[in-house]
Amino acid sequence: MTTLTKKRPWDRGARERLLTGASRLFARKGYAAATVREIVQEAGVSKPVLYYYFKNKEGLYLDLMREALARFDALLEESRQHQGSVRERLILLAERVFGLFMEQIEVARLAYSIYFGPSQGAPFFDFDALHLKFRQVLMTLVEEGIGNQEIKKKNVLDITIALLGVINVAMELRLGHPELHLGKKELRRVLHLLFEGLAREKETIRGKKG
Repeated sequence: MTTLTKKRPWDRGARERLLTGASRLFARKGYAAATVREIVQEAGVSKPVLYYYFKNKEGLYLDLMREALARFDALLEESRQHQGSVRERLILLAERVFGLFMEQIEVARLAYSIYFGPSQGAPFFDFDALHLKFRQVLMTLVEEGIGNQEIKKKNVLDITIALLGVINVAMELRLGHPELHLGKKELRRVLHLLFEGLAREKETIRGKKG
């Protein structure tokens, strides 16, 4: 056995198990309270494996957040290629963002707790960048909808905030009130309700008899 082989942990699933285990522990106990010993026990690996992949707990946390952001970035980029009406594309984007949130709900729980609460000693991560990118994509679609007369000519930022509000409430209800069983179906229904109010009114037929 070579020195190189001795130093490298060849368990290809170890890194993913460390990320998954850390996300559960961080969400349940908080970043500060979760120890390296607990994380490696959760992942079923040794401390040297964690140090090999992430160097320390801080590196593990940052990689966890970076990978979640990368998946979100990829989703937003993919949304630019979608066809159909603005309404259809906005609802599809909202559903996919919500779906990713559900897949990464422990990471989301951790991000919410650190962003809105004490930092818990976690290294800085720019959560605002995620929000700003999402908001910009939504604003671009809203502007397109106003331009092609799908959406009433109103303040673009106001409409965008309304859309963000629906999506954010859906996520926060899943975090705080999972017993409500809010899912994509319910999110779609509320978004359709919102778009009924935003839809451009049809012109009144002139000359119609009273």
